Amino acid sequence: MTHPLRLQQLAKLVDLTRLNEQDNETAVMQWLEAQLAAQGAVQPAAVCVYPAYIGVVRQLLQQYGAGCAVATVVNFPSGDQPVEQVRQEIRAAIAAGADEIDCVLPYRQLLKGQLEDVRGFLQQVRAECGDVLLKIIIESGELATAQQVCKATELVIDSGADFVKSSTGKVPVGVTEDAARIMLTAIAAADRVVGFKASGGVRTIEFAERLLGLYEELTGQLATAATMRIGASALLQDIQQALDY
Repeated sequence: MTHPLRLQQLAKLVDLTRLNEQDNETAVMQWLEAQLAAQGAVQPAAVCVYPAYIGVVRQLLQQYGAGCAVATVVNFPSGDQPVEQVRQEIRAAIAAGADEIDCVLPYRQLLKGQLEDVRGFLQQVRAECGDVLLKIIIESGELATAQQVCKATELVIDSGADFVKSSTGKVPVGVTEDAARIMLTAIAAADRVVGFKASGGVRTIEFAERLLGLYEELTGQLATAATMRIGASALLQDIQQALDY
């Protein structure tokens, strides 16, 4: 059984996520109200939703006195939008109140060896975000080799992004322990602090705890919301139930 202190640590790393294509404002609000009502003392690092719901999510968080950030996604989930369109999405999201941007790396370009195009994209996205926290999604499950996962992570680090994120959760393979190890090895070798976000298929406390252990093993640092996130839709409720047990 996971120790209560470890459960509390995990809860503080969660990016509570709702990215359903068929959603509407009412459904998102009902979901978030249920999550906030059930969470008790457990509060996530952020709530991550589509850009259309940034405003209403921010209002509801304020209503409940929740201090977590509001995150949103751009270039999502395909990763193949023109960079100027992505920059426009970022500007609009920040204007709407987003605290954090989760942007998909153009991973198909990386698979084709178009590294300079990927590098240029990342530089423009970083510049557009300014001081807003930026997580870049490398879609590790679509990268064919360990070398590609490593290269994608290194490009993100070199671009100045704040976090490297594993997956959109919209492809068959999300985060795996093997991919996380490769990403974290590159992060640990960086000459600055870079965060790691595990997402895509993190559905159990046990898996989340293994990923947390990997982070701390490979970086030698205690994981906090400033350096590690876990993207998940139901994990927070499971943590709360385990704490209440």
